[in-house]
Formats: sequence, C-alpha cells, structure tokens
Amino acid sequence: MKKSLLLLLAILNVITLFSQNSLVVNLDSTGTKINKEIYGHFSEHLGTCIYEGIYVGKDSDIPNINGYRKDVVEAFKEMKVPVLRWPGGCFADTYHWKDGIGPKEDRPSIVNVFWGGVTEDNSFGTHEFLDFCELIGTEPYLSINVGSGTVQEAMEWVEYVTSYSQSPMTELRKKNGREDPWDVKFFGIGNENWGCGGDMDPVYYANLFRNYSSYIRGNDIQKVICGPSGGDTNWTETILKTLNNKKNLAQGLSMHYYTLPTGSWTGSKGTSIDFGEDMYFATLRNTIYVDDIINKHLAVMDKYDPEGNIKLIVDEWGTWYDQLPGTKDGFLQQQNTVRDALVAGINLNIFNNHADRISMANVAQIVNVLQSPILTRGKEMVKTPTYYIFKMYNVHQDANLVPVKLTTEDYSYNGESIPAVTASASEKDEIISMTLTNANPGKDITIDCSLGKDFKITNAQIVTSKNYTDYNDFGQDEKVFISDFKAGKIKNKKLSLKIPAHSVVLVQMK
Repeated sequence: MKKSLLLLLAILNVITLFSQNSLVVNLDSTGTKINKEIYGHFSEHLGTCIYEGIYVGKDSDIPNINGYRKDVVEAFKEMKVPVLRWPGGCFADTYHWKDGIGPKEDRPSIVNVFWGGVTEDNSFGTHEFLDFCELIGTEPYLSINVGSGTVQEAMEWVEYVTSYSQSPMTELRKKNGREDPWDVKFFGIGNENWGCGGDMDPVYYANLFRNYSSYIRGNDIQKVICGPSGGDTNWTETILKTLNNKKNLAQGLSMHYYTLPTGSWTGSKGTSIDFGEDMYFATLRNTIYVDDIINKHLAVMDKYDPEGNIKLIVDEWGTWYDQLPGTKDGFLQQQNTVRDALVAGINLNIFNNHADRISMANVAQIVNVLQSPILTRGKEMVKTPTYYIFKMYNVHQDANLVPVKLTTEDYSYNGESIPAVTASASEKDEIISMTLTNANPGKDITIDCSLGKDFKITNAQIVTSKNYTDYNDFGQDEKVFISDFKAGKIKNKKLSLKIPAHSVVLVQMK
C-alpha cells in the first residue's frame, strides 16, 4: 500500500511538472498589429557608433557606399531595420543641426561634451543620416534639441527636411543638394529632459513641449513627449496632467529602461563577459522588470488618455555593463553574449504582447555601443547574438498579434525566482510565428502548446550556444548564430515543444 501511494505521488508530481508549462494560442483575437517600429534601433554620436561604425567617408580603404560601410549596410538590410533614432540621446540636446549641413569643409567642429570629450568634424549630419536611412530602407526618427536649442531652430529643421513649399529653408536644402524633402514623420521633442536634457521640472518641460509642438507641423508628423526614466510614474503623471492633450499635440510618450545586472548607476554595473550565474540571473531578473514598469506607466496613460491616442515608445532599452577593459572612457563599449540574446528575446516578447499601446521601441545602440547588433574594428565586422535575435524576430514586423496564455515554471537562483519562459506570437500571410525564450541556464523545458488547429511546421530556428557566456569576436568563428531547430510534430492541434537551456526559439506554422 505504501509503495503504491509513493508511486501515485510520483506520477502526480510528474503530471504537475508538465502541466505547469503550457501555452494556449488564441487565434480568435488577432486584431492588434505589431508595428514594425517595435523592432527599431538607436544611433547616437557616441563612441564609434556613427564614425567608424556607420560612416567612414568616401576616401576610406574600408569598402563603402558613399562613405557608409558596405558590410554594415548589407547587414542592416538583412536584419530589416524599420526605424532609426538620431542624433541622440544626450548628444541631441547639444546638437545644432545647421552645423551639420553644407560643404563638409565649411562645417564647424564640435566637442562631444557628454561622450568622451572628443572633437567631431560634423561630416555626418542631417543629409548623411537621412540618406543612410533611405539606403538601408528605414524610417528616420529625429530627436530635437530642447535642452540648448530654440523653438525657431526646431521649426526650421522640420521645415528643412519635410517641406515641399518654397521657403528659405527648402531653398537652403536644395542648395545643399537635395531637391525633394525626405519622408520623416517621427520627431522626439527633447531627450531625458529630467536629466542630461536640461535637468527640468516636469511641469516646466510639459509647457515647453506644448510650445515646441505648436510650431512643429506637417502631414502625418508624430510628435513624441520626453517621458520617464524607468519607473518614474510621477514624471509621466505630471506631464500628462499638465499637457492636457485635447489639441492632439502629442502622439507618443517615450520611456527609457536599461537592464543593469547590479541595478545601480553608481559603482560597477557588472561585466559583459566572464560572469557567473549570479550576474546572469540578475540580468534576466532586471530585464523582466520592464513588464511591470510598462504596466504602471500604461495605467497612468489610461487615466489621462483613455482613448489611447498617445502611444508608449520605449526608445532606449538594452543592457548596460561596465566598459570593456582597454576601451576609451565614455565610449560605452561592451561585448554581447547569449545572455544578451535572451535579454533581447524577452524584451521583444514583452513589447509584442503590449502592441496595443507600444508603437515603437529602439534598442541602444545599433553599432559598437551598449547592446549593439553590430561590432566593427577597422575592416572587420561582427554580428552579435542580439543581431541574430532581431533577424529571427523580424517575422513579427507588421504582423497581427496572436494573444497567448502562458503558464510556466520558475527559474530560481539563490532564493529568487523569475518565469523561466516568455513567449509571443503573431500571424502574417497565413503563417503563425511563435517566439519563446528559456532563461534557465541548465535545464531544457518542455512546453505543451495548444494551437486550436492542426498546423504544419514550416520553419523552426534557434539562437543559443554551449555556454551562456559565449559571444562572437573579431578574427574567430562565430559561436552564436541562427541554426535550424527540431520542433517536433503537431498532433491533435497540440505541439510538445522542448526548448533547450539558455536559448531563444522561433517556430512558424501554416
């Protein structure tokens, strides 16, 4: 009797273990579009992001297209960059756009006071950025200087880049070689104005935003409020209450959230390489916090904008570690491991599942800075694990969100726990795409997926490596990349999906 009871308990434990990992796909609610801009990127005049990373000049011995690195251009086209933010970041609120137009030899040099104190020659300015966006097929997102700029300066920049009318600004644009305006619709009015953008009070900034917004005009222009840092809901509430959007002055509210393993801006933020499970767990735990922070800000936004006219734009996100040893102060150079692939997959799954209110997100930054998809050194280029996540996840761009109900076991470490699995799904051209992450570094996890139909699997891919500390480096074979994945077969409208430890998986079905 005792043996029978123990056997029964063992069976029940196994059933419980498997039942706690399930995914139910709701194909009856696919009306929400996942804007392609959720897969956006951020480029700032910081370190070697612009110069050396994107732009080397026409005379460089590095293969280039009108000064833009050819290898980087091709990589971005393959990754499908939908929107690119520029020129900052903190740099934006010291940037005066007229310094970066006209003949290059006549452009004044400037000192980048925020990032390394380097002197820049302004050879990469408005024309170079917007032409680059056209070259790689991406939407530009311009950040307007509010911290040290003027309303007139902002108004003239918008006119210069967007207007067909005959005016001094459009004539100046034509004189500088561009007959027709560019297609620019996203404008951020200020950046981190609570900090590096002027140390402003939220009431003061809200009224300043109202002033700027009144003069920034054009067809289909989307104006973005400088929103909060992390969980500062007081900034969000004060801005929205003061602004009162009855005149539709704003279409977006930005939010910045960086994943710091230590959770602190003072002292060490943790290393991007050679870390143990303590820092691995802390990084993923602090990444998942973004979901709670998003929900708190959306609750405030619902209070003041119940119709949802203002969208949330997470225009800076990603990991922020200590700089790599031997690199220049203020350049924010770090490596990019399997851990960062999981950070990217988790964030993008969360953003997808909030697609009704999140219209854009921009990982920081696109080349050589923080959680970058691309690293360059001289003539060499490396595609990081984050690059491969963005490439794998681009199937969600402009697809319809398929709601999922996920039940998952926890990944526990040192008395703390986080969900082991995150997931999101979409539908486009009759293809269902599911992306899932397994944070557990030492355990494969099986998810029982209820699909509602007997689909056929058309594609399955995985990003992982032997160790969660593995990364791709110059002069070495890649360790982390996209490879084929055996997803199993669908039977009776169900799929038993085994997700390997520390991995990100894509499964597509038709």
